[in-house]
Amino acid sequence: MRVNNLLRFRSTSLQRCSIKQQYVPQHKPALDDDIKRLEDFLLSKPNVVVLTGAGISTESGIPDYRSEGVGLYARTNHKPIQHMEFLKSSNVRKRYWARNFVGWPSFSGKQANATHHALSRFEREMRIQSVVTQNVDRLHTKAGTKNVVELHGSGYVIKCLSCEYRTDRHEFQHILASLNSTFNNVLEMTRPDGDVEIPLDYIENFKIPDCPQCGGDLKPDIVFFGDCVPRQRLDKIAEMVYNSDGLLVLGSSLLVFSGYRIVLQTKDLKLPVAIVNIGDTRADHLADIKISAKCGDVIPKLFDYRTSGSANSNS
Repeated sequence: MRVNNLLRFRSTSLQRCSIKQQYVPQHKPALDDDIKRLEDFLLSKPNVVVLTGAGISTESGIPDYRSEGVGLYARTNHKPIQHMEFLKSSNVRKRYWARNFVGWPSFSGKQANATHHALSRFEREMRIQSVVTQNVDRLHTKAGTKNVVELHGSGYVIKCLSCEYRTDRHEFQHILASLNSTFNNVLEMTRPDGDVEIPLDYIENFKIPDCPQCGGDLKPDIVFFGDCVPRQRLDKIAEMVYNSDGLLVLGSSLLVFSGYRIVLQTKDLKLPVAIVNIGDTRADHLADIKISAKCGDVIPKLFDYRTSGSANSNS
């Protein structure tokens, strides 16, 4: 019996690992020399702002949009929700919430990976100033990082479009479940914002509650494509960069301007930029250090590998 349980545990663990890695694009191993360069960079600049993108969460089993071969643009014909479409169309809102309802248990159940935990450790050790994340998955918070700015908002908060009403996404899930008790959970593919693909007939019968305070429409507190990041949030990030001594970009192609702008602000202040990402980014020409590797092969090894012996160069 114990042998069978052990085999079952190993099989389940391997399956989970395979599911997580299926969203990570092909990449080369990180070089020890690159890890050393980045560690020296951070040692000399202990007040760095870290900007993270979807590339650090693929290792937690959350697909990104743009990765070659494995991103959702490559795996499906569907495009992310557009802000104006959500505002104007009740059918779009119903389709979004139906898929989000089905995908929420999987999306909210994702756990922080080694990169998230390493950044939390760096914060405790005062090796970085703060984290700005383009992700809406709250994995930095799950890892224990305190000073996090969610550039594009969070999928864990629901807001009214007409008043100041806010509620927790877990609580909202209970409300949706009570209104859609006959809804079958058909889970196919989770998007970075918790969205999934489900049959049309499920969507047509899905019920969405109105705001309990004013009767308005409810929306996740996420900056959808075509929307603008709140000015107060942008100002806070600009102040963080101004008070920093550099920027470290992890797992982002920087194709979205809200992230690329932070690189531009950093360079305008004549501060250095380091980037770790699989593949090219929009800011490679501005980077003082660029490492083409998986974040999980680099970041967790910083300020750690020396304690287990000196690293040998692979180059």
